[in-house]
Amino acid sequence: MSVIDNIKNRGSLPDISQFSTSDGGDVTKLMPPEQIGREDAETLAGAGIILDGGSRSGTMVVRNHQPVCLTYDRDKFEMLPISIALERYEWLREKYYFKAVPADYDEAVKSCAAQKKPLGFFIRVKKGADVTLPCQVAMYMASENVAQLVHNIVVLEDDSHLELITGCMTHHSVNAGLHLAVEEHYIGKNARFVSTMIHSWGSDIMVYPRTGTIVEENGRYESNYISLRAAKQVMSDPQTYLNGKGASAKYLTVVLGAPGSVIDTQGKVHLNAEDTSAELMHRGVCTGGAMYQGGLLIGSAPCKAHVDCAGMLLDNTGEGFIESIPGLRSHHPDARMSHEASIGKIAPEQVEYLMSRGMDEREAISLLIRGFLGADIEGLGAELDAQIAEIAEVAGHGEG
Repeated sequence: MSVIDNIKNRGSLPDISQFSTSDGGDVTKLMPPEQIGREDAETLAGAGIILDGGSRSGTMVVRNHQPVCLTYDRDKFEMLPISIALERYEWLREKYYFKAVPADYDEAVKSCAAQKKPLGFFIRVKKGADVTLPCQVAMYMASENVAQLVHNIVVLEDDSHLELITGCMTHHSVNAGLHLAVEEHYIGKNARFVSTMIHSWGSDIMVYPRTGTIVEENGRYESNYISLRAAKQVMSDPQTYLNGKGASAKYLTVVLGAPGSVIDTQGKVHLNAEDTSAELMHRGVCTGGAMYQGGLLIGSAPCKAHVDCAGMLLDNTGEGFIESIPGLRSHHPDARMSHEASIGKIAPEQVEYLMSRGMDEREAISLLIRGFLGADIEGLGAELDAQIAEIAEVAGHGEG
């Protein structure tokens, strides 16, 4: 399918029956992180999942359709496969299950809701708990033509704190697959949740994440989304509801678009209470394919918010493009909101300046792209930093 056909089918769900949705009846025995094979461990590290045993407060690895690793600090939080959590806690289904993302939201969500035994994780951080080390979860496609239908729920009780790294990736030999994911986040009063999601996909993977986040009084939500290897199609439209006074949300989206890919990263923030605030920042580097940037701020109370979409187009063929449409909607006279959008390329004079300081041309271009992306996020490890640098280098070649 060409990128033009891909654009025409933007948002349409492929036939799930063409993919494998089960590993069979056998349940995989859980293993400690250090027992995961070297090749798999290297793949996981490329998407921020570090298995050294000391730099994470918890680790869960899902391989195709089965959890293969689960360990966490039981004193401060709980992490379980979502299917086990639903069996253990009746209140989970009544209070949280498909409450931030309705089960009939769209075809992708309906498909996840139809699963008899859902795949995914449940995390609950206890009231007042400060989880100092990041927690991490890997959704790993190790086989060709796998469909992962995922439902994840994160609950932060009042006055708690958690940093979560979610790495979604394919083995280097895997090209085709389908990833549908429902994410629900519930952030209590004075709680802070930092969610960093890293995608590193094969070239023919279709990805449909659906996220709903509810933030209570003085709660803080920070979302970092980094796309390292572009999938064939990514359709994302997260919804955030700032329902408590003083609640805040901050989004950073960093995407590399490649030839043949269609990446659509939107998002809505509903500022529903007094003194709420939001910031949405998109950064995209397009070396081919189609890239859609967006974000809608909806102010229904006295609030402050800003959305900023910026793209760097490095495709000289004329086939790749970036479309940036930030939006504002005000329902209150004291909703103070603003937006900006810009698309450009690397300025030759900046390259020349860095070359005059001793860099060669490719090093200069890579440095400028790296600075533009601004993706220095704590706790992700040297492997991820190296991969981002490699992406910048590849993108730099497209400029030359």
